[in-house]
Amino acid sequence: MTIPSAGVYTLDQAHKRVGFLARHMMVSPVRGEFREATAQIVVAEDPLASAVTAIIQTGSLTTHNPDRDTHLRSPDFLDVERFPTMRYRSTGMSWKGADDPIFLWARLRNNKLNRRATAPEPVAGPVRFTLHGQLTVRDVTRQVDLQVEWGGVRRDPYGKDIFGFSASADIEREDYGLLWNVALESGGVLVGKTVHIEIAGEALRAD
Repeated sequence: MTIPSAGVYTLDQAHKRVGFLARHMMVSPVRGEFREATAQIVVAEDPLASAVTAIIQTGSLTTHNPDRDTHLRSPDFLDVERFPTMRYRSTGMSWKGADDPIFLWARLRNNKLNRRATAPEPVAGPVRFTLHGQLTVRDVTRQVDLQVEWGGVRRDPYGKDIFGFSASADIEREDYGLLWNVALESGGVLVGKTVHIEIAGEALRAD
């Protein structure tokens, strides 16, 4: 397994998606995303000591439906005028390994790290880890653990080191004070309470 060289990386704005999914009327998934988001990833010499901080501009929300977007930006939900940003700060990492048992984080920690190579061998199976952290929405902070799948390390055509990743988590919006809803006559509610977070992107070495 090849891991990035220690240093500071930033989220590539041209290759990112910070999205979410929620249920409408208990039956239909509605997807949206935040078009404006930044992140800084500090890769440490000990990979398990690496850290992530991210800032999301709430006003950049879109579900590609103007009326729905206006409502989601209103005080009923994100209240973007009062709370223009959401923030995520990692507090630790834990290794989940890969489908092939040869890819164990302990091997990386106890042996010489295989930092970025000119032609890294492909990973035999998905490599996963959990990023522990805190998500702040509307000035309410809760623990959120992102399930991350490693995408690998490469060098782009401009000579910069990059790595790719995807991540997901489920949160309960009512934990952040997003309580608005309408009860349905047939049972259930108009807007699902569980929100599925979907993130994908590339990080570019900044130094």
